[in-house]
Amino acid sequence: MSPDRAPIRVAIADDQSLVRTGLRMVLEAEPDLEVVGEAADGGAAAELVDSHEVDVILMDVRMPGVDGIAATEAIVRGGRPTRVLVLTTFDLDEYAFAAIRAGASGFLLKDSRPADLVGAIRTVHAGEAALAPRVIRRMIELFGRELPRAGDDAPPGLSDLTAREREVLIAVAEGGSNAEIAARFFLSESTVKTHVGRVLLKLDARDRVQLVIYAYQHGLLPSAGGAH
Repeated sequence: MSPDRAPIRVAIADDQSLVRTGLRMVLEAEPDLEVVGEAADGGAAAELVDSHEVDVILMDVRMPGVDGIAATEAIVRGGRPTRVLVLTTFDLDEYAFAAIRAGASGFLLKDSRPADLVGAIRTVHAGEAALAPRVIRRMIELFGRELPRAGDDAPPGLSDLTAREREVLIAVAEGGSNAEIAARFFLSESTVKTHVGRVLLKLDARDRVQLVIYAYQHGLLPSAGGAH
């Protein structure tokens, strides 16, 4: 880590103390990560984020009392820049999807390799999503029946996008990586990254995950009901 770069401040929320201890050991072995607190339930997790400077919180999705979904909603609603990375036992389950809908920037299986965990933390801290848009689309196909769909009104923010930005939005929602979008539209990857950044800003979206949900809710994907 560069000596003038502050470490990524990480919090851990899990009701099992052994799990928290194991995660702390993995994170404290990394020079660019600093564990700033632990919580045993969702209520304590939200309070921790409210009282500390937390960049990324690892959030167990299933906890007694206030679960990880409600805690994620509270953190996002509070307006803090904290990113939520959900930890779950089951891949592509409805609880993980509910947490993504609530504003989490991705999810990770609890049995993931330490290197994957650390990489995911760095990814969400950098403003990206630790979850491929393709996975989100698959989750929407499985669990999106409860996802509220917009009416016929113009989607908020869509009129602010340029034609190219709309194309990039839909390409992201279809699961395209920056490299794939660049090849598709004959652009450089840096140009695509700039377009994605502008789309996120104009739509007030936290990351690419939220762009997929936005596109689904407003019928911008052919398989999601067609464009309005």
